[in-house]
Amino acid sequence: MPLEFLKRGRRNAASDRSLPEREEIEAQDYSLRLHFAAKSSDGVRMAARPGAIDDLPSILTEIVSGQIEVVEPVPVEFGSAAPVIEHVDEAMAWLNAHHDLSPVARHGLVVLERLDAVDLAFDTFVCALLDGEVDTSGYPSYSAIVGGVASHWDEATGEMIVRAVLGWGGKGVRGDTDRVAGRLLSRIFSNLVANRHALGLAPTDRPVPAAGRGGLVCPHCGFASAHERAFYCPKCGMRLLRG
Repeated sequence: MPLEFLKRGRRNAASDRSLPEREEIEAQDYSLRLHFAAKSSDGVRMAARPGAIDDLPSILTEIVSGQIEVVEPVPVEFGSAAPVIEHVDEAMAWLNAHHDLSPVARHGLVVLERLDAVDLAFDTFVCALLDGEVDTSGYPSYSAIVGGVASHWDEATGEMIVRAVLGWGGKGVRGDTDRVAGRLLSRIFSNLVANRHALGLAPTDRPVPAAGRGGLVCPHCGFASAHERAFYCPKCGMRLLRG
């Protein structure tokens, strides 16, 4: 029986031992930089009245020509929802809460919630594509600007506080996006101030949900309040009844 394979093995071992050890090797580098940005205006106080939330999309009708969506506050069971893929449970809760929204609205929420510019524990967010393009799947490009107005109910007076808010971002940065966003924010804010129900400017501070987020159920619309300290329903603005 020939023993050539043994010779080949010895030759390969000798060849391996002859390879010099390298202190540095050639490497392929990979990196990804994400840039998110947002702008928000001062709040404008609106008179409390039935249907106040329903009137908010009209603020954007002269600015956008596409779809306008109303994203309501999330119920208590989605209190941990967050668009952070590293936190699997929070990301799954976020997808379950917003799976029926359009790609534009989901993109806007990813940017604005990551930057804490919108908090759906108490905010109602009226959103649209304000500037830029979408891809074939309907998702905005990194330089596209998404936003509109966010509102919450003042728990001291029951009046509605509305502010202009918008965001953009993703891979890369375009130099003129910030300038375009500033112009759009000014137009939305001007529409808010000119609204016939506007009562004046208001502080931009928003309510802080309690840690327990036990919540009360609104007897008027059935929405579970984001926190037990709430006096007004985040969704319909009606006064919450306490036992």
